[in-house]
Amino acid sequence: MASLKDKTWEEIRVDETMPPVEKQITQEIINAYAVASEDPNPLHTDPEFAKKTPFKGTIAHGTMYLAYISEMMMKWFPNLWLTGGEMEVSFLAPARPGDTLLVSGVVVEKRLEKDTKEISFSVDVQTGDSKKIVAGKAKVVCG
Repeated sequence: MASLKDKTWEEIRVDETMPPVEKQITQEIINAYAVASEDPNPLHTDPEFAKKTPFKGTIAHGTMYLAYISEMMMKWFPNLWLTGGEMEVSFLAPARPGDTLLVSGVVVEKRLEKDTKEISFSVDVQTGDSKKIVAGKAKVVCG
């Protein structure tokens, strides 16, 4: 079976799922992301500080989840995602060191208006125990 990136707009169907992206969250990954993103918020990097917050421990940066969704979209629509991909999500819960994240997407709509073809997706991020931590939508324009 052809992957989504090998299919034409006409061949992609509503309800088609994108292969998920799986990520392990560790404190080391969170710390590295804090350095790369220049966001040293102690909620993410200092376990002793984070224990005193309502989260009771460190949590991953929300923008990490956006990067993981973008990674999934790039795998299947690299040029389209780079030249005009969009996403809108809601953050529902944090991820913590030790969590395994599963990023997934499904085609929910295809639209053709004049010469513009658009594919819309439902996207989400869940922890290994199926707790949804991000929910939203994404889209690519195919011309």
